[in-house]
Amino acid sequence: MSPPRDHRFWLRLALMAAYGFIGIVHLVAPDAFLPIMPEWVPAPRRVVILTGLCELAGVAGLMFPPTRRWAGIGLALYAVCVFPANIKHAVEGIVVPGLPDSWWYHGPRLAFQPVFVWWALYATHVIDWPRRDSGIPKG
Repeated sequence: MSPPRDHRFWLRLALMAAYGFIGIVHLVAPDAFLPIMPEWVPAPRRVVILTGLCELAGVAGLMFPPTRRWAGIGLALYAVCVFPANIKHAVEGIVVPGLPDSWWYHGPRLAFQPVFVWWALYATHVIDWPRRDSGIPKG
């Protein structure tokens, strides 16, 4: 019988599902993301494709204990790096097919961005805040 999974396992699984899905979308339909790219981003289509590859690399890294912490750090940095595109999307009211076009979507989405950063770090044992999980094996 295998040991029970801790809550961070389920948080990692949810991260893998979310980043895996959106990573594939970035690769399959990169042009859908071009309107929300800030003007200062060079080669926007390539950057969108690169973000998809980064998301999928993060998912792969989450699968293996030796790379898990680095994947968490990478996905947290990724969430910080894409924040300007999320701000532009909200502030300029850019319509992206398949996504809601209202502040009922954008407001919570922007407010939740720091949670994505925390989530990646907490789920991979980079940080323990808001609780100390001493005694629980990391991994």
